[in-house]
Amino acid sequence: MFSAVLALFGALVYGSADFLGGLAAKRLRSMVVTAVAAISGLVLLALAYPLVGGAWSAADVAWGALSGITGVAAIALLYASLAIGPMSILSPLTAVVSAVGPMLWGLLVGGESLAPVGYAGLGLALVAVVLVGFIPGASVVRPSGRGILMAIGSGLAIGAFLIIVDQTSPESGIVPLLVNRAVNGAITATIVIVMILISVRRGNGARRAIAAQGAHLGATPSGRADLEHATRALAHATETSASTTPPVRDIPRAAWWAAIGCGVVDATANAIMLIALRAGDLSIVSALTALYPAGTILLAALVLRERIAAVQWAGLALALTAGGMLAVS
Repeated sequence: MFSAVLALFGALVYGSADFLGGLAAKRLRSMVVTAVAAISGLVLLALAYPLVGGAWSAADVAWGALSGITGVAAIALLYASLAIGPMSILSPLTAVVSAVGPMLWGLLVGGESLAPVGYAGLGLALVAVVLVGFIPGASVVRPSGRGILMAIGSGLAIGAFLIIVDQTSPESGIVPLLVNRAVNGAITATIVIVMILISVRRGNGARRAIAAQGAHLGATPSGRADLEHATRALAHATETSASTTPPVRDIPRAAWWAAIGCGVVDATANAIMLIALRAGDLSIVSALTALYPAGTILLAALVLRERIAAVQWAGLALALTAGGMLAVS
């Protein structure tokens, strides 16, 4: 029960990180947001390490590094699928795959077993994932095969992150998460530096490589994204695409703080997820963690006064029901 409640809470925290990432990505490029978030999350975990502790071993360090690489792969595939669209279909698809992969691994490979109510709860959770992650109002467009494959690949990479972290030993504490952020931050920061160097060499200056251009897709280091705001930004970018060299917008200090906050909250969510995994079953934790869009839409409603669609309310209700069923399984 404790693991299920913790996983559901962690999903809401993940969604909060996505919300901050979406705000930051209105002014900063998505990769810049991801790099800043990875580094700020690393700082938080480094500060927490003396208090939490954890044993360093070659195996746990390797698992942490591999999880960092899968996070970057998830981001790359996610952006590629969103660029192809339609997001209203590929967004829930990514979330469902990110849950199904670890669920099957836990049940078939990990030897986990649930009571009948638990299996029913898993099925209900998958339906809730689709409803909560659905973006209402988007036109119905048949997705391309490449977009579907990339969305599935992104979901598999996010699911692989959970599976990999679940392989770490309890004695390692937060060491795997520290290594994850170090690797993720090194890769994304290198990409940002290359972007800046290319922009400067072309005479466009460093700011053009940092400031948001076109669609703004906020993301956390684990590969999730603020998909609803990304849809609106993409539509706006399409309407204004006639300008070949759009002016570089000023980057307010609040955008940098939002990116830093995204990393801090996301690192907190990872720590919650790690505790949930070590206290319970991977299949249950993965199903409930995939409900992360709930946190984003709830914050958007509270802070930005955005309307929550009826289908999303239904998804939230099913999510709570599924969480209760899994808690007692």
